[in-house]
Amino acid sequence: MSYVLLVDDDVELCEMLIEYLGTEGFMVDAVHDGESGTQQALSGKYDVVVLDVMLPGINGFEALQRIRAASQTPVLMLTARGDDVDRIVGLEMGSDDYLPKPCNPRELVARLRAILRRTQQAATSGPEALPETFCVGDIEVHPASRRAIRGHDILSLTSTEYNLLEVLICNAGRVVTKEDLSKQALSRKLARYDRSIDMHVSKLRRKLGAGLDGQPLIQTVRGIGYQFTGE
Repeated sequence: MSYVLLVDDDVELCEMLIEYLGTEGFMVDAVHDGESGTQQALSGKYDVVVLDVMLPGINGFEALQRIRAASQTPVLMLTARGDDVDRIVGLEMGSDDYLPKPCNPRELVARLRAILRRTQQAATSGPEALPETFCVGDIEVHPASRRAIRGHDILSLTSTEYNLLEVLICNAGRVVTKEDLSKQALSRKLARYDRSIDMHVSKLRRKLGAGLDGQPLIQTVRGIGYQFTGE
């Protein structure tokens, strides 16, 4: 059973989602302000956090920033419908996915299950089913522990950033389309006008740093996707 923390000041919506998610096999706790949401998210109890942008006290972005400073627990942001700025800012700050409000509960369940499949893959597959490491240049990816290392430094990646890096490393030297990245790293089809892959890759690039030639390790292939070039 998966534990979900719902952080939203709409009490009626929370009650409805708690009931619906409960029928889908989730255990859900709800809090209604950013401060409480941050404290609960950092408790280590929850598998995923659903975080609204508009909250009393500290808003969802500040709550996300505090969570990311201490934890890589997956976070799905709820944003105002049609507000691309909120979505982009959330992805830039480390959210794993987003949904516009009002959201369809069935789609929320699908997104949560996709996030949980990604983050629990190593545990459910078992280490014997996974290679020990993938290495390209001075980048190492360890699937069993879901760690990425450059040189002697462990990279601080969100679950989505790690998934993207693993897919790109496994296909080093080859172009991976955005559609394939979305299916393999986000566990969903790429929607029209969806820029979440671009935002996650942009953030991953910054965390990886440049290669020996000063160029990004992940190259954009315009109109198609991305390629990991290594050193």
